[in-house]
Parts: sequence; structure tokens; C-alpha cells
Amino acid sequence: MELDLSVDGAALTAAIVDVPSVSGDEDQLTTAIEGALRAHAHLSVQRFGNSLVARTELGHRERVVLAGHVDTVPLAGNLPSHVEPHGDGDRLYGCGTSDMKAGVAVQLRLAATVPEPARDVTYVFYDCEEIEAERNGLGQLSRRQPDLLAGDFAVLMEPSGNEIEGGCQGTMRAEVTATGQRAHSARSWMGRNAIHQAGAILDILRSYQPREPEVDGLRYHEGLNAVGISGGVAGNVIPDRCVVTVNYRFAPDRDIAAAGQHLREVFSDWPVEIVDAAPSARPGLGAGPAASFAAAVGGSPRAKLGWTDVARFAELGIPAVNYGPGISEIAHTRDEYVELASIADCEARMRRWLSTP
Repeated sequence: MELDLSVDGAALTAAIVDVPSVSGDEDQLTTAIEGALRAHAHLSVQRFGNSLVARTELGHRERVVLAGHVDTVPLAGNLPSHVEPHGDGDRLYGCGTSDMKAGVAVQLRLAATVPEPARDVTYVFYDCEEIEAERNGLGQLSRRQPDLLAGDFAVLMEPSGNEIEGGCQGTMRAEVTATGQRAHSARSWMGRNAIHQAGAILDILRSYQPREPEVDGLRYHEGLNAVGISGGVAGNVIPDRCVVTVNYRFAPDRDIAAAGQHLREVFSDWPVEIVDAAPSARPGLGAGPAASFAAAVGGSPRAKLGWTDVARFAELGIPAVNYGPGISEIAHTRDEYVELASIADCEARMRRWLSTP
């Protein structure tokens, strides 16, 4: 298929939404995007698997990165896309409309129609964001071709309602293990029930008061919650082990080591095993290009409550924010949609930023 980047953002969003690109199956859409970008002589385009990097090479002192993933979660009977009128304006419904093909459409429109931006731009379109981290296309690029991601500032065009969301929370998953002693359930007093012992872990979680620290002027809200519990041997056995899996969402004033230490302090009476972790990222609003970005797009920045790939840019030493059309709260739902007006609004604001010295 061919993509026409001269159509407006709403039409372009619908076109790319209608190309299914569930994680791991992005080839058709990536190939279409690649063909559309290679038609523009002002861009140098490189492909790595199902990820693309398109760059302007104008020799500006400043380079910014615009990034977005092209994959979606599995379909839920929500393709092809369709438009429905609404009191506040028309909405485009379909898988990936908000998360995040509307943002990708804005990237494509800017790449095609701003041939001489006031700052050099790197456009990144990557795959496998919605699945396990080791397959994430941006992560693979950051490990194998970090020079192609180099820049002074990055914008990850995740859905944010066209509001700047600074940085992101880190996330950590840990297993807290309560131990006991096996016994026959007919003689339970001869053992110690590990599932009952786990009640003390749950008591701590129920009474836990999450921090709300201010980081670089933005207020974050942490969270510590049980997300799984497992235990039991057989219907006639008092269990000697029960594992409570907890998820800790931590503010960007803590790194992974500090977050792990906090969990070990909170659950000091039990063994704690960290099984998964992703770093946080500071808001990224102190960088020079961030000021011009904030002035051009307007609004009041807020903290990103959740984890996004801005953390990958932070690990590369590149300040980054989340900014794009769409509503994150309805991402991955059967009735996912994007307001058409928000696509045009985002493009206009981004165009103003890229065009202003």
C-alpha cells in the first residue's frame, strides 16, 4: 500500500489505523511509512527491522527527536476505523487511534511538510512497544545505534491530550515471600500457615502512604500495590510458602537501586526478590530546547503518572517529554478513539515549534 502524506492529519491517521500492526506484525505499515518518507529528498531514511529513523541534515546547532511506536495491542473487533459525530467534535474510532497512531500521523505530516525546520529533526518510528521490553524497537536502537538517536531534546508522542507530561515514573515488580511450616490440615496446629502469614504483608500494603514528591516543579504520585498472590500445596496440606507480588511505581527522584532499597525496608521482615524493573525519567523541562517547546505548544506541564519510553532517552542523557494527541485513559480499549480536532491542534503547535528559531 501507499501512504499519501499530503492529506490532513485526520485522514492520515485513519489510513494508518486501517493497516493492522499488532506488536510483532508491523512490517506492512513500516514498509508503507518507509516508502512515503523516502519520497522526500530532504530526509535521510534508515530501516532497522521494523523500525525507521528519518533525519534532516541541515547543519543546525540543535537537534531534536520526535518518536512514536507503530504497533498496537491485539485487535478487539475495532477495525476498520470509523468517524462518529460528537457534541465536542468528530471522533475517529479504531484500534490504535489514541495509542498512538494519531501521534505517528502528526510525525509523518511534519516530516513531509517541514523541509527546512529551524532545528534539525530526527523522526523515529519503532516497533514492539506494547510487548516485552527486550523486543522494544526503541530499546534496540538505543543499544545498537545510539548515535542515530542523539539529540538535545526528545518528544515522545504518546497520547497526553496535547498537554506536556514531564518525565515518567519508574516501575518495579517484586515478590515478597511469607514462609511457614507444612502440616496435615487435620492437624494444622502442628504447622504454620504461610498464606495466613501473608496477611501481615497485605496489612502493610493497605496502610501504606505513597509519597507525592515534587521533582523539578512537577508533582508525582507514587503507588505500591499487590498485583498477584500465590500459595498452596494441596487441599489437605497447610502451605509453607506464599508469595505476594507487588508493583511499585516510583517518582523520578529515585533510581532503580533506591526503589529496591525502599521495598526491602518496607518489607524488612520477609525475603524480597526484585523480578522486573524499568527506570524513571526526570521531567526534562530544564533543557534549553524544552523552553522553546513549552512556549510554542503552551499549557501547563504536568507529571507523567506511568512509565513510557522517555526513560530510554533519559538513559542516553537526552531530556524528554511526552506530548501528543489522544487520551491515554482509553488506550487499549475496544472503544478507543481520538478527537479529530486534537490531531490538527497538535500538528499546528508542533509545526510552530519546529519553524521558530
